[in-house]
Amino acid sequence: MQTTLGVEHTSILPYVRIARVDHWFKNVFVLLGGLLASFYLPDTIGWRSLASLAAAVAATCFVASSNYVLNELLDGRTDALHPVKRNRPVPLGLLRPAIAYAEWIALALVGLSIALAANRYVVASALALWVMGIVYNVPPLRAKEWPYGDVLVEALNNVVRLALGWFAIVVTHVPPVSLLIAYWMAGAFFMATKRLAEYRHIGDAEVAGNYRRSFRYYTEDRLLVSLLFYALVSALFGGIFIIRYHLELILFAPMGLALLAYYLHLGLRPESPVQRPEYLYRERAFVYYAAGCAIVFVVLMFTSIPALYEWFNVEPAGVKPLWTFGPDLQ
Repeated sequence: MQTTLGVEHTSILPYVRIARVDHWFKNVFVLLGGLLASFYLPDTIGWRSLASLAAAVAATCFVASSNYVLNELLDGRTDALHPVKRNRPVPLGLLRPAIAYAEWIALALVGLSIALAANRYVVASALALWVMGIVYNVPPLRAKEWPYGDVLVEALNNVVRLALGWFAIVVTHVPPVSLLIAYWMAGAFFMATKRLAEYRHIGDAEVAGNYRRSFRYYTEDRLLVSLLFYALVSALFGGIFIIRYHLELILFAPMGLALLAYYLHLGLRPESPVQRPEYLYRERAFVYYAAGCAIVFVVLMFTSIPALYEWFNVEPAGVKPLWTFGPDLQ
C-alpha cells in the first residue's frame, strides 16, 4: 500500500482536514441574517422558523466544506509553494483525488438535502454558495486568480450566508440592498487584509506571484488602497441602511469602524494571525472586543431612542422595537 511521509492513503484524517470543519465558525453570519430578518418581520419568529434557521446553518456548514475540499484539490500545486500551506494534505500527497472529488459531491448533496428541511429559498441560496465555490476555484473562471476579483468574489460568500439566514425566517421580502452592499464591502475589507498579511508574510514578490497569480499584480500599496476603498463603500451603504431602517445603529458605527481598524492592525503585524482566521480566537483582546460589538449591535437593533430621530431630522422606519427610551414618535 502506498504511503507518503508514513501516512496511508486510506487514512480518513486527510479527508477530514480538507473539509476544514474548524472553519465552520464563519457560518455564524447565517445567524446574523436570521437576526436581521426577525427585526424586519418580528411576527415570523417561532419554533418553526428557528428550526429552519438551524437547518440553514447546518446546510451552510456542509456546502462550505464541499467548497473547501474543491479548493484544496485545485490548489495543491500552488499550495506547495507557500511556506505554511505546503503542509496541507494535497501537497503532501496524503489522499486519493478520486475519493476527494467524491467527498466534494457528497458534502454538497448532504448540505442541499438539509436545506430542503427549511424552504426552497434556503435551497437556492445554498446552491448559490456551492456555485460560488466553482466560480472561485475552477478554470477557466477561477476568480481567485483575478486581482481584486479574488477578494470581491470570496467576500460575496458572506452575503450569501446572510441570505441563507434571512430566507430561513422571511421568504416574502429580500434583504435591503444597502445592507447587502455594506456587508459585501466589509467582507472584502477583511479578505483584502488577509491578502495583505499573506503578501507581507511571503516577503518575495516572485514567490508570491507563483503561489497566487493575483499577487503578480498586487503590491502592499495597492492592497492598502483597496482596503480604504472597501471600508469607505461599506461605511457609505451602511449609513444608508442605518438612516433608512434603524437610526439607533448610528451609535454602533464608531465601534464597528474601530473593529475594522483593529483588524487591520492585526493584519499589519509580523506573522499576522489574520492569515488563518480560524485561529483568531487566540487574540483574546480582539475576540472580546468583537463580542462586545456584537452585543451592542443586537441590543441597538431592538432598541428605540426617539430623540435621535429629532436630532437628525429622520422619520422612524415603523418597526416596533422591544425597548423604547423616551417618547415614542411612531
